[in-house]
Amino acid sequence: MMAMISEEEARAKILETVRPLPARKLSISKSLDFFAAEDHFARLPLPTFDNSAMDGYAVVASSCKKGQPLRVIGEQPAAVDRRLRISRGEAIRIFTGAPVPAGADAVVMQEDVARDGDEIVINTHVEAGEFIRRRGCDLAEGQMILAKGEQIGAATTALLASQGFAEAIVGGETNAAIISTGDELVKLGKKIKAGQIYDSNSALLGALLQRCGAVVKLVGHCRDERESLIEAIKRGSENHILIISGGVSVGEHDLVKDALRHLGAQIDIWRVAVKPGKPFLFAKIGTCTVFGLPGNPVSAFVTFLQFVRPAILKMMGSTNLNLPQVPAKLTVDLTNDSDRPHYIRGKIEHGNFTPIGRQESHALFGLSQSNALLRVAVGESFQAGMIVDVQIWD
Repeated sequence: MMAMISEEEARAKILETVRPLPARKLSISKSLDFFAAEDHFARLPLPTFDNSAMDGYAVVASSCKKGQPLRVIGEQPAAVDRRLRISRGEAIRIFTGAPVPAGADAVVMQEDVARDGDEIVINTHVEAGEFIRRRGCDLAEGQMILAKGEQIGAATTALLASQGFAEAIVGGETNAAIISTGDELVKLGKKIKAGQIYDSNSALLGALLQRCGAVVKLVGHCRDERESLIEAIKRGSENHILIISGGVSVGEHDLVKDALRHLGAQIDIWRVAVKPGKPFLFAKIGTCTVFGLPGNPVSAFVTFLQFVRPAILKMMGSTNLNLPQVPAKLTVDLTNDSDRPHYIRGKIEHGNFTPIGRQESHALFGLSQSNALLRVAVGESFQAGMIVDVQIWD
């Protein structure tokens, strides 16, 4: 029997085994939420030319005095540069984003000007540089705009597009399969009998996989029957990730380990010192990474976030594998008297963290109302009012 290991050992072993998938090119429009597979650098400064921040008039600041007329000699829209030039005593009508004419060093807002035919009279003080966006003031040519491993957000796609990138180099697409096990499970939409439950774990794991960016290719269910389980695992192992829900404990109906060994799997982890979630399996079948998660939904949820999620993110090319962590004020006293670190489910709201519902591994309703985890180490105690670091997932 394999020894139970710490969560730190389990995570390290998993991440040592997992490798990033080959990079690929994606159009900018399809790159959202993927991870950059290489550094991307600015090809152009932003702005690419001096331009007006306002609708108004381009002027020479030193020639502007309140009440003194200036002659309007042209107009520059936000379009192709008309190569206009002005001298002292002149002005050019200009619009937001339009190139600043040669000789101009300020823009006067149209609200601060009275126009009469081809003349304007300024009714405010004008400083050089006012309302002009200088070339490169936002971004310099050659500056890194997207680092390898960084996730591409909506604003990043706009930044890449501003540089003329039609495509981005991103990490590989991760395909996943889910197999739920257990004679007690019933497919959604069917009627249940006494002693049966609906298969909620497949829905839970499918949603978690999608949230990570993985593509779920197969969702299947197996009864507690060795041969059908072997066949299902064989099909599921055609993907990068296979998650098996249930059947990884020590009962006589827990057949997953035997089925994996029959298929030649290398089982590296079986049981992790974490609560909830001690029954946990990690294995490899060829190029497929296999995770055996507990059948209780909260245990499956916690072990997915702590072990499966970072593995998927590494496969996809991310360099930040951790859940976001924020400080929060604890609203209750907490003590962990168990022999394993305990992940408390709760809600962070207005800077406060409150445990939600029953903290047993089956308590799905409390989990559904939660958005954060607090890790309490063995023997650790927290008092209400303390600032603690919590992991957030929603």
